[in-house]
Amino acid sequence: MKQTSLAINCDMGEGLDALDAQIMPYIAMANIACGGHAGNTESMQRTVKLAKEQDVQVGVHPSFKDKEGFGRKEIYCTEEEIKALIQEQCKALDDICKENALALSYVKPHGALYNMMMKEMSLFETVCKAVAAYDPVLKLMILSNTNNARYAQVAQKYNITLLYEVFADRAYTDEGQLVARSQSNALLETEEEVLQRVKTLHTYGYITSVSGKHITLQADILCVHSDTEGALALIETLSTFLKDPNAY
Repeated sequence: MKQTSLAINCDMGEGLDALDAQIMPYIAMANIACGGHAGNTESMQRTVKLAKEQDVQVGVHPSFKDKEGFGRKEIYCTEEEIKALIQEQCKALDDICKENALALSYVKPHGALYNMMMKEMSLFETVCKAVAAYDPVLKLMILSNTNNARYAQVAQKYNITLLYEVFADRAYTDEGQLVARSQSNALLETEEEVLQRVKTLHTYGYITSVSGKHITLQADILCVHSDTEGALALIETLSTFLKDPNAY
């Protein structure tokens, strides 16, 4: 039996201010939108202050500049353009963190940038370069998969520490990739389904794909989306479970 320790992270500062305030006490890490797909100076200031009040780690959630498509549109950029957009969004949040005597902890790319980074090793390396050039102390959050060693090898070249993320509320393919949001089965629909996934991952170290295949994954971080239906209740339940698994 393999038990794993998991920290819950959630995307924040995306226009759901009241919900952010309710969710923040139950998470360990807040991925804050920095103006690419959502967010602005005011939303970053509000969210950073909330995170500080609840002793939650703050991460940069950079995206392609695509507010119309919420960062889910694939945009092909040069290496220099990718570096610039990541570093620009890092600095935007970093400046606000410094004003509030809070340190940035990590970077988690959003949407299409995240998915493309996981599919294209050259893009992944560019992201590593961008993070290392901005601040090599920052960790980089990636989608845990069956070939983590390949990503770790690249990250090591730039002295970047990786955080391996598993999505609590997204369906997985047999290959360990996320089912595309365009598919009807992209999300787990009930709290019971999500809790069962987290129980299995926590206890045995694997998740179950859409076809029933067991996929063993290294997991440091558990992501739950704030725009998932019933997100607050779901995150509260998962937080309670992770604090005391024997109670479930």
